[in-house]
Amino acid sequence: MSAGKPLRIAWLGGAPLETGGAPGVVSELLDGLARRGHRIDCFFPGSGKYLPARLTEYENLAFIWGASTWRWNQWYSRTKITTFATGLLFRAVASVRLRREIVKRHAQNPYDLIYQNQTIESLGVPASILRSIPLVARPDSHQAGELRWLIAERRLAFRCQPRYNFFVVAAIMAVRTLVQAVRIRKVTLLICISSVFRDHIVHDYRFSHAKTVVITNPVRLERFAGSRKPLAEPPLVLVPTRVSMRKGLEDVVEVARMLRERAIDVRVRVIGGPSTWSDYTKLLDDLPSENAEYGGRIPAKEMPAELERADLVLLASKYDPCPMSVLEALAAGVPVVATSEVGSIEGVDRSVAAEVAPGDVEGLARAIEEMLERLRANPVQIRVLARAEAERRFARDVVCAQISHALEALVERERAPRRGAQGLPARSTALGDHQAVKRS
Repeated sequence: MSAGKPLRIAWLGGAPLETGGAPGVVSELLDGLARRGHRIDCFFPGSGKYLPARLTEYENLAFIWGASTWRWNQWYSRTKITTFATGLLFRAVASVRLRREIVKRHAQNPYDLIYQNQTIESLGVPASILRSIPLVARPDSHQAGELRWLIAERRLAFRCQPRYNFFVVAAIMAVRTLVQAVRIRKVTLLICISSVFRDHIVHDYRFSHAKTVVITNPVRLERFAGSRKPLAEPPLVLVPTRVSMRKGLEDVVEVARMLRERAIDVRVRVIGGPSTWSDYTKLLDDLPSENAEYGGRIPAKEMPAELERADLVLLASKYDPCPMSVLEALAAGVPVVATSEVGSIEGVDRSVAAEVAPGDVEGLARAIEEMLERLRANPVQIRVLARAEAERRFARDVVCAQISHALEALVERERAPRRGAQGLPARSTALGDHQAVKRS
């Protein structure tokens, strides 16, 4: 239960699933906040076919569906680019339907706040309600950052995909960037999943730093058994990533080549699939077959087994607010080498999460060698510490307690002026120290 008064929340965003990635984060967040006693009406654009059973057991969670009619393998979803574009359109239409339901429910029993998960902009947020209650947004990414890297990597995109794909996606991202720059002005509190992500949003959208809080993603620790296995021969460097823009795949290829040239006995395994609008699979044709391979897309249920076999996880991303690969690797007892743009490594002990500048191939190769030496010297100690860091930083109850505190403090602060105007004492409640996670 929450230490403060349970809140009544209107929740918007993508639906939860019992998987990794963004849908799995939604499940953990709703589970954790419901455990703290908050009453949450969840407004999702989909049809509700695969709602996790554990969430249906809560009396304080309600689910309202927009009943989007979008389907795979229809005339509008037969190519990746039409799937990307029409998916956005159908979700927008479903969100408009949900907006009317939010207004009706708020009139019957007022909400304390609207919680917009995963995105900055949403057509489901009723403007009339925002005059009386705050809007909290917790985005997974921002379009200005996506567009910046789409343009920066245009030569890679042209190499891997038809040029028209680049221009269509760039146009959509440009429009969404403008929309987000306007819509973010309505946000009362922006929950940022890493401080590096917050820095980008504050800079790109000129958003007030004072209206932000840094709280990381949660991970379902029960999915992963902390490994204590000795170092494999040869050691396996796993690269679990989306095979798309801004993930630094060209650097992964160069790292594999450098390790081979230095006669470092390792095996590099890249796993993951492309997104609907960005496919860099062709880059992986350049992986040296002597010490590297591409394993393709891996079902979420198989990820624990992949991580159990791994000795080290590598993420070479150029922009990555809080990838779940880091959380899942640490939960499995696997140390990480990542760039400073990978928000998930913030606040994690550097003996199990090495940090390298983006694009520094030499630094990535050297960090891999150093981490492998630590594993050879004391594999159990490193793996136990990795698991302990996951429990300390990313456990569901840890993260949801931080979010709950931030939401309660926000509502208290928003109500204080109204109480003061009525002749009652008005006070402000400071947000907790957890909101200022320093970048190591």
